[in-house]
Amino acid sequence: MFQSGPMGLFGSLGAVSKIVLLILFLFSVISWAIILYKWRAFRLSDQEDQRFLSAYSRARDGNDLRRRARRLAASPSAAVFVGVMDRITPEDEGSGREQGARGAHLEQRGERAAADRPYLDRVVTLILQGQISKQEAYLHFLATAGNITPFIGLFGTVIGIINAFHEIGKQGTANIAAVAPGVAEALVATAAGLFAAIPAVIAYNYYLTRIRRTAFRVESFSLEFLNSLDSWVKQVGVRA
Repeated sequence: MFQSGPMGLFGSLGAVSKIVLLILFLFSVISWAIILYKWRAFRLSDQEDQRFLSAYSRARDGNDLRRRARRLAASPSAAVFVGVMDRITPEDEGSGREQGARGAHLEQRGERAAADRPYLDRVVTLILQGQISKQEAYLHFLATAGNITPFIGLFGTVIGIINAFHEIGKQGTANIAAVAPGVAEALVATAAGLFAAIPAVIAYNYYLTRIRRTAFRVESFSLEFLNSLDSWVKQVGVRA
C-alpha cells in the first residue's frame, strides 16, 4: 500500500498538476546536480589553494614555483601568482643570457615591478574577478530555482483547490470524498515546490559564503605578494 501510494496519487492528479510536478522534478534534479558539482569544485579549489600557498611559503626557485602553480589550475591564488609573474618576467624572455648579467637584470626587474604597482594591482583585480566569476558559475540557477519553485508549487496548489471546489459543485456536497482529492493535489504541489526550493536556497547561500572566503584569502595573498614582490624576486630569483 505504501509503495504504490505515491504512484497512485500521481496518477490521480490532473494534467496541469502533473506538468507542475514534472517541472519541479526537473528543477530539483538539476539543482542537486549543480550542488554536488560545485561542492567538488570548491573542495578542489581549497585543496589546491592550500598546496600553492604552502609551496609559496617554502619557495626557493621562482621558475619551479611558477611551473607548479600552472599545474594547480583550480587554485585562485596560483592564478594570481602566474598572472603577475608572466607580466613582469615572461618565461621565454632571454633564456640565453650570461649568469653574470642575471643579478643586474633581477634588480632592474624589481625596480620595474615597483614602478608598475598600479598596473599590477589592476591585473590582480581582473584575475580575481575572473576567478570569482568562475566560482559563481551555475549558482544563478540555484538562485532562480529557490525563487520560482515555491511559486510554481503555489500554482499547483491553486489548481488543486480549484479542482476541490469544482468537485464540491458537481456533487453538491462538501463531504470528505469530494474535497480530499483536490486538497491532496494542492498539498502535493506545495510540498514539491518546497522540496525543490529549500536545498537550492541553502546551497546558494553556503556557496556565496565560500566565494567570499576565497576572495578574502586571495586578496590577502595578493596584497602580501605585491608588497614583497621586489625582495621576493631578488631573493627567490627567476631565470631570465
